[in-house]
Amino acid sequence: MIEIHRTTCSRDCPDACSLDVEVEDGRAVALHGAKEDPVTRGFICERTRRFLHRQNHPDRFRAPMILRDGHRVTVSWDEALDHVAKILREAVDREGPESVFHYRSGGSLGILKHVSDVFFQDLGPVTVKRGDICSGAGEAAQEMDFGISESHDLFDLLNSRCIVLWGKNPHTSGVHLIPVLKEAKKRGARLVTIDPVRTKAASLSDLYLQPRPGADAALAFGVARVLLDAGGWDEEARSYCEGWEGYRSLVESREAETWAAEAGVSLEGVQSLARLYGRGPSALLVGWGLGRRRNGCAAVRALDALGAVTGNLGVPGGGVSFYFGRKSAFDASFGIPALEPPRTLSEPLLGRELLALDERPVRVMWVTAGNPVSMLPESETVRRALRSLKDLVVVDTHPNDTTDLATVILPTLTLLEDDDLLGAYGNHWLRVSRPAVAPPPGCRHELWIFQELSRRLGLPSLAEGDVRSWKRRAMSRLERAGVTLEDLEAGPKRNPFAAEVLFEDHRFPTPSGRVRLIQSAPRPSFTPKEDWPFALMATSVPKCQSSQWSVPVPEEPAEVRIHPEATALADGTHAVLETAHGFLEVTVRHDPRVHAHVILMGKGGMVRDRRCANAVVAATLTDGGEGAAYYDEACRLKPL
Repeated sequence: MIEIHRTTCSRDCPDACSLDVEVEDGRAVALHGAKEDPVTRGFICERTRRFLHRQNHPDRFRAPMILRDGHRVTVSWDEALDHVAKILREAVDREGPESVFHYRSGGSLGILKHVSDVFFQDLGPVTVKRGDICSGAGEAAQEMDFGISESHDLFDLLNSRCIVLWGKNPHTSGVHLIPVLKEAKKRGARLVTIDPVRTKAASLSDLYLQPRPGADAALAFGVARVLLDAGGWDEEARSYCEGWEGYRSLVESREAETWAAEAGVSLEGVQSLARLYGRGPSALLVGWGLGRRRNGCAAVRALDALGAVTGNLGVPGGGVSFYFGRKSAFDASFGIPALEPPRTLSEPLLGRELLALDERPVRVMWVTAGNPVSMLPESETVRRALRSLKDLVVVDTHPNDTTDLATVILPTLTLLEDDDLLGAYGNHWLRVSRPAVAPPPGCRHELWIFQELSRRLGLPSLAEGDVRSWKRRAMSRLERAGVTLEDLEAGPKRNPFAAEVLFEDHRFPTPSGRVRLIQSAPRPSFTPKEDWPFALMATSVPKCQSSQWSVPVPEEPAEVRIHPEATALADGTHAVLETAHGFLEVTVRHDPRVHAHVILMGKGGMVRDRRCANAVVAATLTDGGEGAAYYDEACRLKPL
């Protein structure tokens, strides 16, 4: 007999979908989107629909393992935890807590994953990472301009007359935006897509523009110039904007035609975008990839300024929306005061910084919800750094490039077995995850792992309380607002602290209380050269969530896509993708949708499979937010 169990997808995706899991004889046999969820609406993405391939894969970790004499052996949980407690205690006692490095990433977005922060604060505090490889530059831009990085309500798009998808590809990342866009179009909104790759969103759009890679700021300034010349700036916005005259001088420093040429689009294209955006109210939806360039922070700031001077802030149907505060309703500290860590390491530069610690090296690294070898730029440097550690403890469900290096592997739960709280970074709805199926006997919830270690080490904060009580601790603010755990268990609830329309009073949490407008133009982050004519872009694909694959990994070389007029290599040719930092054997695929100066590759491949783009991407910082400039790596294709 088939039973239906409700849970929530916790992977690194903007939607945080409510899932109906078909369970037969204790085994998940099918996944569906919950019809009652106002965002999920009864459908889910391809990668989640196929998640059972991963859930039931025979390579799943099912018991703790320890590396002994070069061989990984299965051990009991007691033995594994005794061993981990010993190496942590020895590291702290002999070399201080900074010799332990806690690396928590976003492979699972459950709020209870933050119990690891509590544990390592109790232990030390220890060394932690800083920066954000995903959204750091964009969040820094909006915090600089607006004081916070937040978004209008998802359904406020139904009030828009123009919606601009700037570097945003909802068919791959955030599919539940698509029905809202279609409904907005039925109500009369015009849709624009701006992307160096002609994605499926372009087929929904009234206008598609394909700027040069890394030239988005110039396009935004060009639109601002056209609107300025046409009287399309809102003079009332001057009262809540700081740096108005400086920004105006910047925009006027070049003619619209010059801005257009720098952006690599026609003047007519810029004018068409200005006409549509100038209809107002207009919403800018900013993609995460926009910030993954050397000038990523400035590019997002250019979009922020365009929204501000045209009067599209603080109005229904407007806004410059980049990120939804997925944790803003929860207390991820669980009411425990934070302590200053003794040392931080830059996440984008992690491999280099670990190797540079000659005097006070990291001895033990703990990895949870992450696969830094595959995820971070300069993968080989990261791999070399992790190999240099005395101990590497990894909490995960399946083998990957990072677990391959682990001295200890602690098996944990998949999204169908987990018990947690979820916010979303693509909407303002809050949800719970609950076990739809039981985990294998040897797999454990991370709260249990850290509680057992806390007892062994005599650490106080996590010693008591079951999962449910820790959920309540994280919901303390929500409960004061009248939203209980039982309410979330009954169904998704909208975040009561999130405004449907941001800044309606035109007051901003900046030092001046006003929007801070960008005052200088960044240089394009990528300039093609004769020897290095292409920018490498490794973007999300429907078959995997980062490096978590929902289908069998292909055995043949990774595919790269290139405009057919940009290469003499035939479609299907095996070739060498080369950068200044390495090379990969690839299969060439012609694709006229790709910009002539872009080589497009899917992200999520493993270094061990020779399919990881990050193995040939330099560790380079963005201009703000300490993000990783993944998309500016100059590259070329050579015959094999």
